[in-house]
Amino acid sequence: MKVAVFGKVINAETKPFIENLYQELLNIGAEICVFRKLNQFIQEHCDIDIQFDEFNSHQDILDYNPDFLITAGGDGTILDAVTFIRDSGIPILGINTGRLGFLSNVSREEISKAITALQEGEYSLDERNLLEVSSNALDLDLNFALNEVTVSRKDTTAMVTIHTWINGDYLNSYWADGLIVATPTGSTGYSLSCGGPIIMPGSESFVITPIAPHNLNVRPFVIPNNMEIKMKVEGREKLCLVSLDSRIYSVPSGSELTMKLGRFKIKLVKTEIQDFPTTLRNKLLWGLDKRN
Repeated sequence: MKVAVFGKVINAETKPFIENLYQELLNIGAEICVFRKLNQFIQEHCDIDIQFDEFNSHQDILDYNPDFLITAGGDGTILDAVTFIRDSGIPILGINTGRLGFLSNVSREEISKAITALQEGEYSLDERNLLEVSSNALDLDLNFALNEVTVSRKDTTAMVTIHTWINGDYLNSYWADGLIVATPTGSTGYSLSCGGPIIMPGSESFVITPIAPHNLNVRPFVIPNNMEIKMKVEGREKLCLVSLDSRIYSVPSGSELTMKLGRFKIKLVKTEIQDFPTTLRNKLLWGLDKRN
């Protein structure tokens, strides 16, 4: 089995779990290729006296062609890993050494079980839709987002106006700090913190969620994901912000953006130790009220 391992920020607290992950992979005889920044940390701080192969780009991943990519970190680490995987179809398994972890939902204590599941084929692949973005103001190489696309103000406390159309039909002009378009995967992220609904993975939908709208009767809006969303953003300042997951760009006021269903999907490894309802209960602390 060939495995690529991706991670960025590792601290002293997570060091023993990283060592455990590598030991479990070595125990099953896996071939291992490591992200360069993570490998530097391993060589300097971990008790692993092995020189691993390294990758540092999308092309490196294609050349290595692993069976799985394992991430060590939080959900942001998986979002960054997607930019390496792209449309290659390589499945991702997320080990949560971060905080919340909806995507990287294998806990540090379950590393051994997860690696055994990979070795024995006791897993399924959970395919997640992407948002694809085009704009007259951006030349995007990585024009997709797994979680959400956000349009927001920049360098000002003044709200922006975001004129929005769905399949060419005018929807609304949002007067707000910004607007989020999220996938079901991203519905438990920024959109949720702005009052958006939780959408079950696999649902064929997007949600449009305003950020601090001036009109309080404006609410999140769920639409089928076969619809095209067009926006025109205007504000007092010359520039506004557009973010695709964690990648942020500045665009001139008056720019237009178009969003639609991505042309490929990301595959997340799902083992029997994970399921979405359990993740919700654990991460959002549902059921901790003793009256339940």
